[in-house]
Amino acid sequence: MSDTIIERCEAKGLRMTGQRRIIAQVLQDADDHPDVEELFARASAQDENISIATVYRTVKLFEESGILDRVEFGDGRARYEDAERDHHDHLIDMNSGEVIEFVDPEIEALQEKIAARLGYKLKGHKLELYGVPVAKDD
Repeated sequence: MSDTIIERCEAKGLRMTGQRRIIAQVLQDADDHPDVEELFARASAQDENISIATVYRTVKLFEESGILDRVEFGDGRARYEDAERDHHDHLIDMNSGEVIEFVDPEIEALQEKIAARLGYKLKGHKLELYGVPVAKDD
């Protein structure tokens, strides 16, 4: 697969208008998990003619094309991330809503071991942990 969201869209034959390119670039540059409202704010800062309807349609198209993954963290908001990102798991701060990405080799190995013990070869997984910060002693 190609490196950027725009390149992958073009490779799939999607018509890439100027506004779709802006939305794709905003997604490519995101280091968080933006929802449609956040994408709209970022994209409309670059082109004030982008409507929220355009962002909704574009996100839906990208998701249906396998360009984006939709993730939900229990706060009622659908968020999006690049489907081609390296595998990672999520820890969600229940106080602030912050989403922390992490990879832990021990967790990965344990999941493989559990699947094998149950007679399966693991083909994928999603792990979401929900927690609150532990108070630090001064």
